[in-house]
Amino acid sequence: MPQPTATQPAAGYVFDNATEHSTEQHRCLAAAYDPVTLPRLAATGVGPGWHCLEVGAGGGSVARWLAGRVGPDGSVLATDVDPRHISPAPHLEVRAHDLVNDPLPQDRYDLVVARLVLQHLPERRAVLGKLVRALRPGGVLQIDEFDTSYEPPLLAPDPEAERLYTAFLAAKSAAMRAGGGDPHWGRRVPDALRSAGLVDLDVRPYVEVRHAGSPSLQLQLHHTHHLRERLLAQGMTDRQLDRVREIMRDPGFLAASSVLYSTRGRRPGPVER
Repeated sequence: MPQPTATQPAAGYVFDNATEHSTEQHRCLAAAYDPVTLPRLAATGVGPGWHCLEVGAGGGSVARWLAGRVGPDGSVLATDVDPRHISPAPHLEVRAHDLVNDPLPQDRYDLVVARLVLQHLPERRAVLGKLVRALRPGGVLQIDEFDTSYEPPLLAPDPEAERLYTAFLAAKSAAMRAGGGDPHWGRRVPDALRSAGLVDLDVRPYVEVRHAGSPSLQLQLHHTHHLRERLLAQGMTDRQLDRVREIMRDPGFLAASSVLYSTRGRRPGPVER
């Protein structure tokens, strides 16, 4: 079988934890989206004695925050197919786990969290069912996911720069779809949670303005390196990627972010804790 090349990247999950780019990926994600995810989790009341699960924990910032809340009578399990970037902490267990193929305990957790994970999995609906079954009666599932259908440039140096930035976003979405992902999954999560039997649905959309100093635009700039081969496979050139980086570093550049939907649902039944 031929090896992946710049024009033939491997199929599957587009952000590999084993690459040199992973540390910066996790840093940008935490800086950009912990300010959304963590207050939403705090609003669930998570605290001493809770048993929590984070799947696809990445760099572990959310799992470590949860571990600091649950105390010695609680627990946090952080899983990832490659958990090498999750540093240990009190009350935190880290485990290598294939979310698609490996089992999860059932009726076990008060809180389950999945941030920017299911959008990458073709089996996302089946995985969602597995996460719901992992909840105790009364337990809460929170899923934070993007819908990238709206993230236009707002102020660009010139019309050509605007077109190139838009082309970069389109190529990134195409690369994600080529790997089996759904870059619009965020908008579909509420219906998926309802169909899975969860109740008390709470949906919050978040949009911001990206600028040269913002973590979310730094993440986009990082993706020009992290996803280079996949972007080239979608028709971009290295010269175009260099120009896109210049555009995103321009202090006058502004763009709307994609929509991050933070969606929560509760498994029916009395709280068992």
